[in-house]
Amino acid sequence: MQVDIPASIGVISDTHGALDPGVARVFEDVDLIVHAGDIGNPGILVELEAIAPTVAVRGNTDHGAWAAALPESASFRAGHVIVWAVHEEESLQAPAGVGVIVTGHTHRPAAEWVAGVLHLNPGSATEPRGRLRRPTVARLQVDADGSPVARIHRL
Repeated sequence: MQVDIPASIGVISDTHGALDPGVARVFEDVDLIVHAGDIGNPGILVELEAIAPTVAVRGNTDHGAWAAALPESASFRAGHVIVWAVHEEESLQAPAGVGVIVTGHTHRPAAEWVAGVLHLNPGSATEPRGRLRRPTVARLQVDADGSPVARIHRL
């Protein structure tokens, strides 16, 4: 998949079968949505697709035929940046050339640069953990110069 630049990408994870109404507000003008697993039911993907095209990966709590059809990881190009999504980063090796790694699983939001790669976890949109204790999602902006910038949004 190729996303034109500048690209605005909504990033969500760990919905566990519920979609906060604030998600539509935060994602209203995104070009693409990435769901990093633990979706909970296929209806969540239908709701997200109504907002913007959606890429989703299977999480450790996603089961059944609908979940089996989801990939364990997915990658796409946003301008000159390769974005790779996986529920648990430790479970797979990132492909070469990746500029952004999107993960879920921990329910803790984070956007950190490690060895020139942006690691983005949007936290949980329904079951936050850690000090924040509020549901969160993220937005990833890839500017025309190819620079990825992430911002965590509280719902």
